[in-house]
Order: sequence, then structure tokens, then C-alpha cells
Amino acid sequence: MSADPEVEEIEVRLVLEAIHARYGYDLRDYAPPSMRRRVLSALARSDAANLGDLQHRLLADPGLFGVVLDQLMVQVSEMFRDPRFFLVFRREIVPLLRTYPLIKIWHAGCASGEEVYTTAILLAEEGLSDRTQIYATDLSPPALERAQEGVYSADLAGRFAENYRAAGGTASFGDYVSSAYDRIAIHESLRRNIVFFQHNLVSDQPPGEMQVIFCRNVLIYFGGELRGRVVAKLASGLCRGGFLCFGNSEQPPGAIDGVVFREHAAAERIFRKG
Repeated sequence: MSADPEVEEIEVRLVLEAIHARYGYDLRDYAPPSMRRRVLSALARSDAANLGDLQHRLLADPGLFGVVLDQLMVQVSEMFRDPRFFLVFRREIVPLLRTYPLIKIWHAGCASGEEVYTTAILLAEEGLSDRTQIYATDLSPPALERAQEGVYSADLAGRFAENYRAAGGTASFGDYVSSAYDRIAIHESLRRNIVFFQHNLVSDQPPGEMQVIFCRNVLIYFGGELRGRVVAKLASGLCRGGFLCFGNSEQPPGAIDGVVFREHAAAERIFRKG
């Protein structure tokens, strides 16, 4: 690590430039003090000798990139986060999903899995679990490991339960988790139709043709041109009439390569492929 703050700032920028150039993830416009702390923290947790060494290793080792990315990206999630979104999904999207003999849902950028299990609970309550396959993907191996475990701090249970009720839950949130040792664990019955695997939104193709794609609060990490390419890829992974779900701060997909998305629930950022 450089003792010269100006040199260190340059080195941090070069690490972010390397990530952008090699993997397409654009973290360059984040608040510099915050991103500097995250990069230095990632360096301290690696066996790289300095920031230059870390940059070199990131360019050469995609596996290391996935680990470092998990440390650089602030993955904020919770079960039934944005309850209004899931209430609208339950009331307006689920009735349309009932018309499909097989429902395929993709959570792109699933982080630690809270939203994946939220969807599993919602579909179980609506009697659709047996004909639903959920694909949950992320670039970060540590995030995927946490998601597959489905174990969360018991301190979060009250907030999760509150969100669940606000999202139209028809039972008790406690029915879906087991509690022990200051942790809550998602019941195994909710996992049987979920497949977790590593996936790079920039370079990998969609895992199939989906009825619903959740990609909420993921596109904020991409620059404009790359964002357009990723959205086009998401669009290619949706069936006609399928639903694309974005985060609150993300822009509508509009028209992509002749495919038009129309607003289905604009406030909740739910769009339908024409």
C-alpha cells in the first residue's frame, strides 16, 4: 500500500478501471471515500502485496474477481423488501402466471438469497410451487454460498415478518423458518424447486426462457452502454408476455432490438415484454 495518499488514490482508481475493462462492472462513479475504503479492505483480506499486485491478480483470475466483487458491492437485501412490490406481484402477476403449465423464474443477481426465498414463500401460498422452477444466480461465490445456506440473523426476523404481512402474507412468517442459536433457517420445503449457480450477466447467456426475471438493484452497477447490453440479454431470456422486474431507482427498459416493454406496474418497476 502506498504511503502517499495521492498515489494511493490513483492506484484505487486503476483497480476500478481494471475491473471495468476486464469484467464490465462499473464501480468508478461511486463515492470515492466509500469505494476507497472497500478497495483497501479487499486488499487487506487478500494475499496481494499491494494495490498494483491486486490489480494484476484481478485481471488474471476471474475467481478472485468474484470474491473481491462481493466485498466491493454493498449487497443490501431483506425478505419481502419493498412490500408494496410483492403485494402488487401477488395480486397482478400471479393470476397471469397461473395460465402457464410450467413457470420459470430467474433471480439475476440474487445476492444472499432473501428475495429468492421471498418468491418461494409467495408462490407456495398461491399454490404454484409444484409447477415453478426458480433459478437464482450471482457472480459472487460467497454470496451464492450464503444464499444456498438460507440462514440469517434472528435479529432480522421481526423486520422480515413485518414486511411479510405488509406484502399480503396469508399465514405467519414463522411457519417458513426454524430458529436456533440466534439464527433463522429457511425450511427445506421451500428449497426444492430452487437452483443456485454462478452466472455473469455480462458474458453469460440467460439460463432459458423465463416467465419472470427479477433483476432488482443490480443494473445500478453498470455503465450506460453495458447496461443496455445486459437489459437486451435479459429481454432475450423472457418469453413473450413475460415480466421484467427492476429496482426502484432503475430506468424502464423501453424498446430493445425491436422488442417493446410496456409498463405493467410503473411505480413498482414491473414491465411486460410485448
